[in-house]
Amino acid sequence: MPIYEYRCSSCGCEKEFLQKISDPAVTQCPECGGNTMVKLISAAGFQLKGSGWYATDFKNGAKSKSDSQEKSEKAAACGGSCACAAAASET
Repeated sequence: MPIYEYRCSSCGCEKEFLQKISDPAVTQCPECGGNTMVKLISAAGFQLKGSGWYATDFKNGAKSKSDSQEKSEKAAACGGSCACAAAASET
């Protein structure tokens, strides 16, 4: 459930409430008792940084290598004396 922030426009009291999205907005101030609570808009409490799954799996910027490029690189890495060298020369 999300946490919503509210501020009373008459006394300035700020308070957070844990509510379902379908719950009605809080209107009564717990401090002064007035019906002047207003929901505030705030930023999310987390940031996505680094090179995690969201950057590597869902970004469209980096393209993967083709199969023939991967095979030729493997053949070069092993010295060309194994089965991968034969497979790379067939393509």
